[in-house]
Amino acid sequence: MAIQSKIKILKSPIFNPDMTVKLTPNPSFSLTIRVALPNQTGMLASVTSAISSVGGTFGQIDMIEQSRATTIRDITVNAFSTEHNEQIVEVVKALPDIKVLDVYDRTFNLHRGGKIRVESKISLKRQSDLAMAYTPGVGRICTAIANDPKQVYNLTIKQNTVAIVTDGSAVLGLGNLGPMAALPVMEGKAMLFKEFAGIDAFPICLNTQDTDEIIRTVQNIAPVFGGVNLEDISSPRCFEIEARLRETLDIPIFHDDQHGTAIVSLAALINSLKLVQKSMAEACIVINGAGAAGVAIARLLRKAGAENIIMCDSKGVLSKDRTDMNPEKLEFAVPSGGTLEDAIAGADVFLGVSAPGVLTRSWYVLWLRIALFLQWQIPFPKFSQN
Repeated sequence: MAIQSKIKILKSPIFNPDMTVKLTPNPSFSLTIRVALPNQTGMLASVTSAISSVGGTFGQIDMIEQSRATTIRDITVNAFSTEHNEQIVEVVKALPDIKVLDVYDRTFNLHRGGKIRVESKISLKRQSDLAMAYTPGVGRICTAIANDPKQVYNLTIKQNTVAIVTDGSAVLGLGNLGPMAALPVMEGKAMLFKEFAGIDAFPICLNTQDTDEIIRTVQNIAPVFGGVNLEDISSPRCFEIEARLRETLDIPIFHDDQHGTAIVSLAALINSLKLVQKSMAEACIVINGAGAAGVAIARLLRKAGAENIIMCDSKGVLSKDRTDMNPEKLEFAVPSGGTLEDAIAGADVFLGVSAPGVLTRSWYVLWLRIALFLQWQIPFPKFSQN
């Protein structure tokens, strides 16, 4: 019965015995294709049929202009990769009598000019408004805060403002892209704070990857902010940065890549283990990836009752006979080493928080006994398409 339930989980729409992953078209790779069609029956159908034939799915279809001879339409299509986007455009271009007028990458268009802005809460319609909001009236507010520093939370933005701090050293699953390339991610996180919690947040992308300099910079800008969200800072520096900032500042410090990922991992695992009728204590859990996310997940799973955790990094199982590990990895070192393949051979649960493409077709027989796969697809899956 247990084996049957495990195999059922593996027979999902994105998982096949030949180890081919069927990635689902999604809005992150969406296009708007503007086409000119002969104003005849069946022309739009020929376009949608061609797009469907290569796996594209549809969003909105809008009529832009129509004459007796021609119809111009915008067709929104979802794909699963940049290459798939190109394939979709080419198959439309190959249709007779159909002209592709333009192609818009909807994700790039959404990001043009940035995604956030600062807006005033107060309208400056009269001279009196200006006199109160700025000088000379603002001087009274400054004096009040100087006399009672706690008033900064009542009289300024500090009460509801978070700094999203990164050095760009571990952007999503893409690696060390630097602070400028990290900015779109930090803008997106600021949007999440505002839209889902009503909290004002602002990206702080630092042009340094020196631990001491990052800590000093955050300490120096802390008077403005009510909290700090550390983001996309590589391991193991992220552990020290968070710990030292917590020791020296009197505002909340939260490293999202550690604790945010750990929280959702625990929630997913608690519910998933119910499906296969296993307890946290008896499950053998393999975590591939021993960076910030992997270590934080393992720590939280231990607190939740997990007793059998095997962690792997790019060199294999974290074991006590290795001499290349930092203190965080040593927390989870087991007596004997081995490869990721060795670890999977005895696993009930696989958690993937590493680089993409680490699991291969040749391991399929081992996979049949694993009850649960939890992979954090940021931005690419751990399963190889091949």
